[in-house]
Amino acid sequence: MGATRFNHVSIYADDLEASARFYEELFGLERLPTPEFGDTEVLWLRLGEQQLHLFRRETDAPTFHHFAVDVDDFERTYLEARRRGILDGSTFGAAVRELPDGSVQMYLRDPAGNLVEVDTPDVSPLDRSVVTELSRLADAVPQPAGAAGATLYHPR
Repeated sequence: MGATRFNHVSIYADDLEASARFYEELFGLERLPTPEFGDTEVLWLRLGEQQLHLFRRETDAPTFHHFAVDVDDFERTYLEARRRGILDGSTFGAAVRELPDGSVQMYLRDPAGNLVEVDTPDVSPLDRSVVTELSRLADAVPQPAGAAGATLYHPR
């Protein structure tokens, strides 16, 4: 017996409507019918076969906890995140960085303050005159010899 996939991620939202619009507009998530849970307001969104659940409670968004999504157009997402002023370059030291395997990750904050990582598997097609905040993790943190084998993208 073992897990077969992630089903959903559930995150805090102080304004369900604002957070839902953010995920719909920036990432194309789709609202789903949502059951009532009594004292907790909840809204479900679909991303492929998985879901993102937004909930409203008396709590704050965590600082370092995050979830990550792949996007079909990293540069467009970067430009929109920059336009909205939501890039987060302080939590992990850089808003956009290339990992040792050549993949790229970008960090941003949603309207409730949740940290969202946006990933793409290959740095080479990115135009550095567009993605101007791109830095290499290896330039900031020395990497051990085996680090190039660490990857966010495993064959299926």
